[in-house]
Amino acid sequence: MQTIYFAGGCLWGVQAFIKTLPGVTWTEAGRANGAGETLEGPYDGYAECVKTVFDPGVVTVDQLMGYFFEIIDPYSVNRQGDDVGEKYRTGVCSEDPAHLEAASAFIHNRPDADRVAVEVLPLTNYVRSAEEHQDRLAKCPDDYCHIPEEVLNKYKVES
Repeated sequence: MQTIYFAGGCLWGVQAFIKTLPGVTWTEAGRANGAGETLEGPYDGYAECVKTVFDPGVVTVDQLMGYFFEIIDPYSVNRQGDDVGEKYRTGVCSEDPAHLEAASAFIHNRPDADRVAVEVLPLTNYVRSAEEHQDRLAKCPDDYCHIPEEVLNKYKVES
C-alpha cells in the first residue's frame, strides 16, 4: 500500500469521492503542509486534504490524478465552489518523490498545463482532522458539498 494526499477544497466531499475509487483502501480527513501540529487555532497555512492509502497494483498515481481532476476546478486559486481561502487551495502532497513526479507529469502533459493552479509539493506536515470531520458527508448527507452528487457517486459500488 502507498499513501498520497489530495487537497481539493472542502475535505468532506473530497473524502467522500476518493474513498469510492477503485484501489483506494483507506482515507482520512486532515490538513497538510501548514505550521504547528495541533488542531486548535487558525489553519496557519494548512490546506484541507484527504490522506489516501491505495493499492498501486490496482490504481496508479496518474489514474488517481485523473479522478481528482474530475472534482476540482484546476484553474482556481484558493477556492473550490463556495469555499474561499488558502485552506481550500488545490494540491497533491506525498513523502514519495515518485508520486510527486507522476503528479507533476500528469499536469505537465495536459494541454492547459500553463493554467493549472494545483500545487505538487513534498508533504512537510500533516494533522488528522477532528473526528467530527471524518466521513462527514456519510454522517450528515445534507451538509454543503462543492462536488455535485452525481460526481460523488460516480464510482460508488453498491454492496
